[in-house]
Amino acid sequence: MGGNGGSGTNADKRPNELLGSWFVRSGWSKGELARQVNRRARQLGANHISTDTSRVRRWLDGENPREPIPRILSELFSERFGCVVSVEDLGLRAARQSPSASGVDLPWTGPQTVALLSEFSRSDLMLARRGFLGTSLALSAGPSLIEPMQRWLVPTPASPVPAEPGPVLDARRPGRLSKPEMDLLESTTRMFRQWDAQCGGGLRRKAVVGQLHEVTDLLQEPQPEATTRKLFKVAAELAELAGWMSYDVGLQPTAQKYFVLALHAAKEAGDKPLGSYVLSSMSRQMIHLGRPDDALELIHLAQYGSRDCAGPRVQSMLYAMEARAYANMGQPGRCKRAVRMAEDTFAEADEWDEPDPDWIRFFSEAELFAENSHSYRDLAYVAGRSPTYASLAQPLMERAVDLFADDHEHQRSYALNLVGMATVHLLRREPECSADYAFQAMGIAKKVRSERVNTRIRKTVATAVRDFGELSAVVDLSEQLAVDLPETAEAV
Repeated sequence: MGGNGGSGTNADKRPNELLGSWFVRSGWSKGELARQVNRRARQLGANHISTDTSRVRRWLDGENPREPIPRILSELFSERFGCVVSVEDLGLRAARQSPSASGVDLPWTGPQTVALLSEFSRSDLMLARRGFLGTSLALSAGPSLIEPMQRWLVPTPASPVPAEPGPVLDARRPGRLSKPEMDLLESTTRMFRQWDAQCGGGLRRKAVVGQLHEVTDLLQEPQPEATTRKLFKVAAELAELAGWMSYDVGLQPTAQKYFVLALHAAKEAGDKPLGSYVLSSMSRQMIHLGRPDDALELIHLAQYGSRDCAGPRVQSMLYAMEARAYANMGQPGRCKRAVRMAEDTFAEADEWDEPDPDWIRFFSEAELFAENSHSYRDLAYVAGRSPTYASLAQPLMERAVDLFADDHEHQRSYALNLVGMATVHLLRREPECSADYAFQAMGIAKKVRSERVNTRIRKTVATAVRDFGELSAVVDLSEQLAVDLPETAEAV
């Protein structure tokens, strides 16, 4: 029975109604699901698995399959529905996984953080499969995600102070990093960030992962404590960027694992504002995956952890993300309050005495308008396509589009906000205006390798076709979409 991934006999088993519900809504046949499980199992190297329609029927009847099938099913249904569908959501029992396989519940120690960063980046470079790197990755959500992240706030035990002074470190020793070399590492990270903003996540993702792997090699060599901290900071920024690029091209489990490792590295660097930024990226991913409650927990964790050390620009960004979470939870009062807090706090950014770190430089006035307009737009969707909230979103979105039009560094943001304008006009039942903005977005999307941008354009055009398919502007838009952004799987 092992070859088919069954769990053996179970005399009192009952039909698995949860799995049955997801299966029916997926539109798959039993044979189609079996083929997908077999294909994913082969990608994992689990060649002993050979599922067929009778085996799928037995799972629906209540049989609990052995690993890695529960994780494979979780991954397949998550991809199908565009939200996290955990093993438990499918009514299946997950086997106890090692920390490396489970993705997020990792030891909070420096050496293990370095080892896991090294192992994961190497697997990514070697395999580069869509969401399956080395071990099977499953997206974590709910308490299994939030509880491990809360340990970010637990103080790290102080290292014992040696009784005798240690030997003087010889700066000429091989493996010791000079200041010019460290400066080069930091400037390269800034350059990668600019590339991502200009070109999307698809073009330079592997280069970022390769650089991250090089930095983990340096962290495994003896370095002075100050250098080690700086290297952990660089590693955290690169891991966050690798996660962001993975998120941008649709590799969701991979993105989450990089974000988690980035948070561990930020803790080792002693950089709480950077840690809060990583948590905001995780929060954004949870909103994208339809888990606003988890997004809100992560943002509150970021706000609490950096409350006494983050500058106004960082705090404003966190309030804006809090507003997005509340919008997607359908809480307009709290959303509006967070929007106001984001605006008020951003107004203090110019008076801040200290220079902002490069990773928050993206959060400009344009980005503030963009985030707050998307919060109102999301409220409009949650409130049943409310024209009231759409009218609140429109002037903010227009301002964001105008500002991004003159910003050649953040082309992906420009495209996303053009799509945002298109959706606002659809909500206001103005299809011609919507089509005009969607056409503009497609022009940018052809130059930006971002599956996130492409997906949003496709969804917006699909909505336009559904609601106003007889209009010539919408017909033209749909035909142009098929030419400019054909739906083809893209390897990254």
